[in-house]
Amino acid sequence: MSVLLNQVRDRLRTLHYSLRTEQVYLDWIKRYIRHHQLRHPQEMGQSEIEAFLTHLAVNRQVSASTQNQAKSALLFLYREVLHIDLPWLKDVVSAKASQRLPVVLTPKEVQQILVELDGVWSLVGRLLYGTGMRLLEGLRLRVKDVDFARQEIVVRSGKGDKDRVTMLPANIVTALQAQMADAKALHEGDLAQGWGEVYLPFALAQKYPNANREWAWQYIFPSAQRSADPRSGLIRRHHLDEKGMQRAMKQALQVAGIAKLATPHTLRHSFATHLLEAGYDIRTVQALLGHSDVRTTMIYTHVLNRGGMGVQSPLDRYGVS
Repeated sequence: MSVLLNQVRDRLRTLHYSLRTEQVYLDWIKRYIRHHQLRHPQEMGQSEIEAFLTHLAVNRQVSASTQNQAKSALLFLYREVLHIDLPWLKDVVSAKASQRLPVVLTPKEVQQILVELDGVWSLVGRLLYGTGMRLLEGLRLRVKDVDFARQEIVVRSGKGDKDRVTMLPANIVTALQAQMADAKALHEGDLAQGWGEVYLPFALAQKYPNANREWAWQYIFPSAQRSADPRSGLIRRHHLDEKGMQRAMKQALQVAGIAKLATPHTLRHSFATHLLEAGYDIRTVQALLGHSDVRTTMIYTHVLNRGGMGVQSPLDRYGVS
């Protein structure tokens, strides 16, 4: 199995899939093979894939999105690695994902949470709410992508490997500059000790061999410890782990007494909703969020129609008690 997994890994990297996708696809392929008693995927086909997906839905009770994720991993295995044509694949039905409304915080609740966040997580929280970035987009922010003069931030390689521009909130400029000063001092210390390299995407490291040590390419939110790159094994200083912000957010919710299942991503939802409430055009919000389809952005309009699509209950209208 290890030989096959190495082939999958090599193909994913050749096609420039993200590390997160690589890890997820490899995990699903291993589960698929183990579920069928270590049979080689070349010996299996439609019935085995359907049996595995049914097992996930019925026995594991995974969500539709998780089931479809597993299917995508298996499609990649057969099409891109084993080069096996799957004419029957159209008959394998994708699970229908449920339509759920996002959790949104009120402006007061956002303020309560941001007050309870400590240290660097306070700045990260304000950055996410103030720009609409996803958590990893914020943590992967590099020095060169913040333009204080133009008051804008370039979000690189967002979802779908797309770049976009969002605003730089004036409220965080001073704190962000202080964070960058701390990061620069850390970087200079690394350079003095013979370290100081940072990960560069794809072939940039070959095109610009010295760029990985330059200040402009460094993460604004560097990790306190150097660690091995999961792909190359090189020791570098990565960005902060997203789990730290997730824990900080959970604790802030508890301290603030807010009974909502909010996560750092909820700050992005709240950003979009509050902009629409303030009267900004939905196309503008779509561009700031980086959505390809405006229908994705329209899910946030549900809060603009309060209580049953804006309809006043007869219990309130006529005072029936």
